[in-house]
Amino acid sequence: MNVFDALTQRTSVNYFDTSRLVSRGTVLQLIDYAQKAPTAFNIQHTRYLVITDAESKAALKDIAYGQQKVADAPVIILVLADEQGHLLMPDIAQRGVDAGIYDNGVRDYLVGAVNNSYAANPAFAHDEALRSASMATMNLMTAATGLGLATGPMIGFDAQRLKEAFHIGERYTPAMMITLGYAREGNWPGKPRLAASEVAVLDVQAGAQHAFSV
Repeated sequence: MNVFDALTQRTSVNYFDTSRLVSRGTVLQLIDYAQKAPTAFNIQHTRYLVITDAESKAALKDIAYGQQKVADAPVIILVLADEQGHLLMPDIAQRGVDAGIYDNGVRDYLVGAVNNSYAANPAFAHDEALRSASMATMNLMTAATGLGLATGPMIGFDAQRLKEAFHIGERYTPAMMITLGYAREGNWPGKPRLAASEVAVLDVQAGAQHAFSV
């Protein structure tokens, strides 16, 4: 399936085939695709907790206000935004040097710029981590559709209970819960979307009024 078909055919699924499992290799492949999403300075703030056992999914179902799809999907991926992801920048930047992409001077500039941007600004770091996690989540779901799988992105859960139940550290903000598996009958098709002509203003000029000015 090409990327345009995957973008068009992806839907948020509520009903999963409980008889079909998803392999560990496929989950790792999807996370690799998720990691291709852009992030500021290539910080890569997103982390993933993968849950597959029935007991843990039952606990998640309770945390997600009883939503049955959490128990039915063979895989649940908790997408976490690492608000201190910038602390890994020295290692990440060095990998760019090792890959021959840039030199030591660029590495040092990147590390300094990241520290200046995020180290003393936790609110900015929080927002940046959530942006990165959101883009990674979209990559993962598009890739899953391309492989014939189905997903359901969820924010309907008690974040604090989730962190307590799964021992998630304070630096990580739960950005999304993704149900992953194979769809069964009963799911809605993709719902109508607003057209580009309804949500976009073309040829906007600085200082000029437009549809979104009020």
